[in-house]
Amino acid sequence: MNPQLDGQYTAFVGLDWADSKHDVCLQGAGSEQREFDQFPHQVDRIEHWALSMQARFGGSIAVALELSKGPIVSALQKYACFVLFPINPTTLAKYREAFKPSRAKDDPTDAELALDLLLHHPNRFKPLKPQSVPMRTLLYLVEQRRQLVGDKGRFVNRLGNALKQYYPQALEWFEQHDTPLFCDFISRWPTLLKAKHARKASLEKFFQEHNVRFAKVIEARLSAIKAAQPLTHDLAVITAYQLQALALVNLLRVTLQAIDHYDDEIAILAPTLPDYALFSTLPGAGPSLTPRLLVAFGEQRERFMSADEMQRYSGVAPVTEHSGKKRWIHWRWQCPTFLRQTFVEWAAQTINKSFWAGAFYHQQRAKGCSRQTTLRALAFKWIRILYRCWQTRMPYDESTYLIALQRRGSPLLKQLGATQ
Repeated sequence: MNPQLDGQYTAFVGLDWADSKHDVCLQGAGSEQREFDQFPHQVDRIEHWALSMQARFGGSIAVALELSKGPIVSALQKYACFVLFPINPTTLAKYREAFKPSRAKDDPTDAELALDLLLHHPNRFKPLKPQSVPMRTLLYLVEQRRQLVGDKGRFVNRLGNALKQYYPQALEWFEQHDTPLFCDFISRWPTLLKAKHARKASLEKFFQEHNVRFAKVIEARLSAIKAAQPLTHDLAVITAYQLQALALVNLLRVTLQAIDHYDDEIAILAPTLPDYALFSTLPGAGPSLTPRLLVAFGEQRERFMSADEMQRYSGVAPVTEHSGKKRWIHWRWQCPTFLRQTFVEWAAQTINKSFWAGAFYHQQRAKGCSRQTTLRALAFKWIRILYRCWQTRMPYDESTYLIALQRRGSPLLKQLGATQ
């Protein structure tokens, strides 16, 4: 038994989860004997297993498993006796491969390996400490909203491809293809022939009802509809792709409505959290990125002991590898992609909102760096600033930071002074 764990827990469990069942490897404190068990992913069977463990061992039971959230995590968190230790799936896979180069795998063995990792390397894993209900609710909301935004982009692309097959003019008449206006137009006039047969008064009324108030814009669209020529007369193409376009319009409309619902819920919940003011005043944050930055840092300030930890965990910090005389740098493959996406997307929004961020971006681009490389480098710098603000609970102030750069003799400000 590892002395670091001795006396803290009455038993240790390695758990390999699956959709339908869960394998466990159990070792009691002070014992070297291991037991294997399995129970199905059913609420009553999980309840029975958890209560039997509590009655048998009492106290605190350490559970090592491959995930930090999900159905089984939520189920086990109901019981005060369990202390959960998330293990990165890649870590477990590499550990398994060290003993089985053939990469042979089975669930009971994975449960035992998870238990081994916890017992032999306890300092490598931190117990899962759930944040407050409002913070976790906001986390789920912003993640799910971003998934819907991704779905919206896919539906827009597929809809555009369908219209290009038989009705490309509709894409030219509207600058934005992810709006209720565009969806309603395609639903009402799904083919060029139907649009050309529509009465002028009907089209004008439609645009006015959708808040298109500029007479020149309406007149230009009416003229374009009247002058348009069909791309094809092939009924096979028109019939099939018209049906696909209408189906995609319905999916897109529902997705847009869902995003609006999420925006409403996020707008109500986010301002109630204590650190909201720290992030709401950041340049370029806005109503979408402010809640995402808020949940990126969370409310547990002991979670990250330095800005470096946050940079590495988020995947923004690059990875340096050495081998002999070779040295190369690449971006981090294993990281919370949504978290990295949040920092990079926000960094892009600060280019035109922050003086030093814009200067840094243009400086790096002038050196030949790609846009994505530059944005990651900018996000790397921003994380250091945000971490300081988060720890001190002091909102970011652009003028204060510029004065600090000037005091340190920043090469960035020197270069800007030379070019002005």
